[in-house]
Amino acid sequence: MNADTDMTALMATRVRQAAQSGTQLRIRGGGSKDFYGQDLRGDVLDMAAYAGIVSYEPSELVVTVRAGTKLAELEALLAGQGQCLPFEPPHFGPDATVGGMVASGLNGPARASSGAVRDFLLGVVLLNGQGECLTFGGQVMKNVAGYDVSRLMAGAMGTLGVLLEVSLKVLPIAPAEATLRCSLPQQKALDLLNRWGGQPLPLNASCWVHDDSASPAQDVLFVRLRGAVAAVDSACPRMMADVKAAGGQALVMENTQASADWNACREQTLPFFAQAPSLDACLWRLSVPQTTPALDLPFVQLIEWHGGLRWLWAPASSAAQLRQMASQARGHATLFRRAAGTPLDAPVITPVFTPLSAVQARIQRELKKQFDPAGVFNPGRLSADW
Repeated sequence: MNADTDMTALMATRVRQAAQSGTQLRIRGGGSKDFYGQDLRGDVLDMAAYAGIVSYEPSELVVTVRAGTKLAELEALLAGQGQCLPFEPPHFGPDATVGGMVASGLNGPARASSGAVRDFLLGVVLLNGQGECLTFGGQVMKNVAGYDVSRLMAGAMGTLGVLLEVSLKVLPIAPAEATLRCSLPQQKALDLLNRWGGQPLPLNASCWVHDDSASPAQDVLFVRLRGAVAAVDSACPRMMADVKAAGGQALVMENTQASADWNACREQTLPFFAQAPSLDACLWRLSVPQTTPALDLPFVQLIEWHGGLRWLWAPASSAAQLRQMASQARGHATLFRRAAGTPLDAPVITPVFTPLSAVQARIQRELKKQFDPAGVFNPGRLSADW
C-alpha cells in the first residue's frame, strides 16, 4: 500500500466509525473559509495532508490534484505553463485548498464572463457517508454521460462527501489585458455594462464602487478586458467613447496597478471590504440578474459580475428586506460574513442562505440521504436542520 492508499483507508475507517457511533465530522482543509456558511459543528477531519498533484497534461488543459493541495501551489504550477483557473477562485488566506475551493463554490471577478468553478469541474473522487470511495466524471468532458454528479460537489460545503481528488479543466492565460477606469454613477454604469454585454467585446470582469479615497469622492466603474491583442486594442477606444457619451470620463490603467486592484477585489481586501461601517454590520451578497437596475437600498454597495453580484454592509436585522428585494429581482441574498467580533463557532440566528422552497428543500434532503445517510458530514453548514 502506498501512502495515499493508506491515508484514504484511514479516513474511510474513521468515516465508517463515525456513521456507526453517530459522531459528526467537520471536513476542513486550510480553514480559510470557516467564516462562510451556517454552523461549524463536529470533530475536525483534517484534509491538509492529503495533498499533491496527481497528473497534469498542459497540452490537454486538464489537471488532477488531491483535495488538500494548496490553491496557491496549483495556480503557480499552471502559471508556469501559461495557464490558469479562469474563474479566479478567492483564497481568503494562504492555506486555501483546492477542496475548499470546490466545496465553497466561490468565484472571483471573471465569473460572469468565464464561468464558475462547477463549469470547469470534470470529475471527483470522494468518500461517501458509508466510507465508500466513489469516482464521478473523468478527465475529459465527453466522459460524462447522464447526470453530472461531480458538479453537485461545487458549493455543497462538504455536506455530501469528503473530496479526495479533483479533476479540472484549465485555460491558457489571455495574450492581452487592459483595465478601464470610468467615472460613472451606478445606474449609468449598469446601463453601459448591459449595452456592452450585447456586443462582441472581450469583457472579462467589472467592478463598480463609490470611492471615498478619491478627492472629491467618486463613483467609479472598473472594466477589465481580456482576449486577443487586436480585440483588446480595438475595444478600449470604443468603450471610452461610450463612457464619454454617457457623461463620464475614462482612462486605461497601468496593468501592474490594475492587477493588484483586481486581486484585492477577489480577496476582499479593498477598502470597501476591509472596514465595516458599524459594529453590527454584516457583509451581504446579493445575486441578481445582470439587467437588474440600481437597488433602492440605504446601504453603500460594490457591484461585480456586470451587475449580477451586489455586495453591501447591513445589519442582520435587514435580512427580510434584502431577501424580499432580491427575490423581487429573481435573485437571492446570502449573509456572507457576520458582524465583526462574532466567534466562528457562535450559533447562527439569521439564516445565512435564503431559505429554500419546499420542493428544493426536499431535493436537498434526499440528496443528503443518498450520499450521507447517517448525517456525518458538516452538519448545519448549509442548513440548521441537517
